[in-house]
Amino acid sequence: MKLKLDNKSSRKACKLQTKHGKKKSHVNESKSQPTKQNDVELDLEQEAPTLDEDPVQQHLDSSPPSDCNEDNVNAGDDHHNLENDEDQENGNDNPIPDQVEEESDSSEDEVAPRNTVGDVPLEWYRDEKHIGYDISGKKILKKEREDRLQSFLASADDSKSWRKVYDEYNDEVIELSKEEVRQLRRLLKGKAPHADFDPHAPYVDWFKWDDAKHPLSNAPEPKRRFIRSKWEAKKVVRLVRAIRNGHIKFDKPKEEQQFYDLWGDESSTTEKTSHLSYIPAPKPKLPGHDESYNPSLEYIPTQEEINSYQLMYEEDRPKFIPRRFTSMRSVPAYDNALKDAFERCLDLYLCPRVRKKRINIDPESLKPKLPNRKDLRPYPTTCYLEFRGHKDAVMSISTEANGQWIASGSLDGTVRIWEVETGRCLKVWELGEPVKYVAWNPKPDLPILAAAAGVDVLLLNTGLGDGEVQAKIKEVLHVDKLPATENSDKTPAATWLQDDKTGGIRLRHFKSVSAVEWHRKGDYLSTLVLRESRAVLIHQLSKKLTQKIPFKLHGLPVSSVFHPTQSILFVSTKKEVRVYNLLKQKLLKKLKTGLREVSSIAVHPAGDNVIVGSREGKLCWFDMDLSSEPYKILRCHPKDITNVAFHRSRPLFASCSDDGTAYVFHGMVYSDLTQNPLITPLEILRGHKNVNGRGVMDCKFHPMQPWLFTAGADSVIKLYCH
Repeated sequence: MKLKLDNKSSRKACKLQTKHGKKKSHVNESKSQPTKQNDVELDLEQEAPTLDEDPVQQHLDSSPPSDCNEDNVNAGDDHHNLENDEDQENGNDNPIPDQVEEESDSSEDEVAPRNTVGDVPLEWYRDEKHIGYDISGKKILKKEREDRLQSFLASADDSKSWRKVYDEYNDEVIELSKEEVRQLRRLLKGKAPHADFDPHAPYVDWFKWDDAKHPLSNAPEPKRRFIRSKWEAKKVVRLVRAIRNGHIKFDKPKEEQQFYDLWGDESSTTEKTSHLSYIPAPKPKLPGHDESYNPSLEYIPTQEEINSYQLMYEEDRPKFIPRRFTSMRSVPAYDNALKDAFERCLDLYLCPRVRKKRINIDPESLKPKLPNRKDLRPYPTTCYLEFRGHKDAVMSISTEANGQWIASGSLDGTVRIWEVETGRCLKVWELGEPVKYVAWNPKPDLPILAAAAGVDVLLLNTGLGDGEVQAKIKEVLHVDKLPATENSDKTPAATWLQDDKTGGIRLRHFKSVSAVEWHRKGDYLSTLVLRESRAVLIHQLSKKLTQKIPFKLHGLPVSSVFHPTQSILFVSTKKEVRVYNLLKQKLLKKLKTGLREVSSIAVHPAGDNVIVGSREGKLCWFDMDLSSEPYKILRCHPKDITNVAFHRSRPLFASCSDDGTAYVFHGMVYSDLTQNPLITPLEILRGHKNVNGRGVMDCKFHPMQPWLFTAGADSVIKLYCH
């Protein structure tokens, strides 16, 4: 393609020659021969846009250039070669062919946008076939979009693809010129866009210093600056005369009131805002006809009526007796004037400095919003069945894993097994000592009952199950010989003995046992030894082994319970609850109760929440994932809490106390850790009698149904159903 250079371009080429000089000797003659229009034609390897010629430019082209020759063309070619060298230094391997560009600072060279739609989002034309309108009002149709693969291959073959920019507004591809690329590169390097700009030009001092000693004039101050202005004096005289004649008036300052009327009218707003606390004066009742100084004769009582007033009650006696005076001068002064003035001054003296506004709040709105109890059903409400047969207080009860049987231990020295549905007593063991605790093995295929009586813990065969189950139980409850001890000098913590009377095992301790708890697998059980020993023992039934927990308790143990799913042991002392990991043999957490004395403990079936009962009637709920402090403290019982219990499958927990009642609560634990447990009181179960200051001794939930068993000091076991 050929690019035509007019006279203007040729003159620029001549300037380039004078700037750079002649650097090339060989010149292509075909490029330097002028045409008939006195233009210079250059053959370029790549396409370039043809410059539009206007009439003014054609007029300028009519005269041939006078100062341009072949050397000028050579200088222009030399300039293009320098541009190619600069591109190669910048890392562009593909050389760019020579191209003559027109440089002009005139605003006439700026091309107006082809699309005249204005400042309109192009998204409005997304579903149209055109993108706008040209200057003549015709639609500018959209071009067909090239395939991505074809456009990529075309850009890979084109060495100038990196200089092309797509104009979405005009729907065309614009190719940047070399000068624009150079300006962009200079801007990216932090330089001026034009190469001829000198950032370090010499300073030009515009002030003339010829015959000057100082930068400003050193002339003395003129006299007029020290003489009073005559026109200002006339202006002041004019204003003074206007003030004297009253033409100019000023607002007088408001005088502050130093005193206020003590008995003034309270309707005025100034008195209300001038003091911290405004107390209006008491309004006396307006006088009636009988209080007139000259009332009618019918209002004046006789002497007999006056004497009868003394016989009346003080509240019925009239406060004022009318009298008649001939004139106002004879009216005596008000009798209570001094008294009323003194009381008024006393009210002002005792007036509070700040008036507090009382907010009327409904007490019901301060109560927490709890769900309706009807929506939380079923839960135990009424006594359905009573189990009678013990002669003394029932200290402990335990339910079988399937919920068909229940065991109880009493101070009368007996252990009984009851049928839950009928209430009949299935079996009785006479142990000869008060039974403090009974616990059923949690495995359904191993119905063994543990009972704590004195220093012994008896593992009893309940006789339930078929022949295979009984054979397995007899094998487990058989003791061959005592296990050998490493240190024979020390007394063993517990001795495994065969009990021929009951057909079970007698586990003899060195001190009295107060509690027995089974592990979830049914092979381990823990016993709590009281008094000065402070010991918690763990026994293994299959191997007939006993060991103390390898932890220092830091207090007298009150109760212990196993975690329902993990190898974790909870041991509660009088002040706190300690959580131990039995596998790693380390202390996990200490739960600070803040109670006077802990009495019982129970663990939620999920294992993350614990409830603790105390001797002062408080029930503490602990969320172990939340904190070691109590999440909720429930002050429900007026007397000691004897035991607490969780339901195995329902969101229920209960507490029993020496006051003869058992409280049932709804305790919902959510799987979302960001949501706190919901605790709602449901029912107060009554029915047990207090004997020797003792009420309900133990409470246990049915493993399947929402039923609650309670054992009382009145030797009765009650079943509460929904």
